Amino acid sequence: MEEIKKEISSYWTGRSEDFARLREEELNSEMAGLWLKELEKGLPEGEGLRILDVGTGCGFFSVLLAKLGHQVTGIDLTPAMIEKAKQIARERGVEADFEVMDAEHPDFPEGTFDVIVSRNLTWTLPHPAEAYGEWLRVLKPGGVLLNFDGDYGKEEFTEEMESLSADHAHRRLSCGQLEECDKIKDQLSISAMRRPAWDVEVLKNLGCVDMNVDSEVYRRIYASEDSPFYNPTPIFRLQARKAGER
Repeated sequence: MEEIKKEISSYWTGRSEDFARLREEELNSEMAGLWLKELEKGLPEGEGLRILDVGTGCGFFSVLLAKLGHQVTGIDLTPAMIEKAKQIARERGVEADFEVMDAEHPDFPEGTFDVIVSRNLTWTLPHPAEAYGEWLRVLKPGGVLLNFDGDYGKEEFTEEMESLSADHAHRRLSCGQLEECDKIKDQLSISAMRRPAWDVEVLKNLGCVDMNVDSEVYRRIYASEDSPFYNPTPIFRLQARKAGER
């Protein structure tokens, strides 16, 4: 594993306990319904869709989608995150597969999945264009990519903390953790890109069709700045379809 990925995995290993508690709180809150509504908007018709949740973390998207009856596989680079995802799914009686796997190199045959979903992952990737290519490889012709992300590369997390409410979930992070996150982020080429315009251009060059960017999703999800889950970085939903028929 290259050095930057070791740093990334180590950082998220250190955050896995608190991150899991936060995801459980989110699953128990109105946020679960809000996110599920946004996911359902982009899902193709059909029951039991094969869905890959890339960078699943502690399995938030995987749990939501598996509860709908879809066949969900969640992957993450960090073993500690995958263990937490398995535990959360088990405690909620949800059937989903979770595997430790590099998001930039998903180890699945070509055309395995109907849908690929991701939340707050692309901005952490050392080789995001390569990742997009690999995600499309394992997506079936006509399959859908739903990527929820933000232009986090423009943010300074240590400064951002001052604008958050006293009970915000990120208040649990230490100054050291915030500084480490900023340090990793600033090493990544995607942090210098203009997003989501950069993502759209990459996917267009990879042959995607029916691309759509929803820049208002953050207003629907994070309507209240007093919410402990409030995200001050405007997120977007990037939807694209792999050329071909399902």
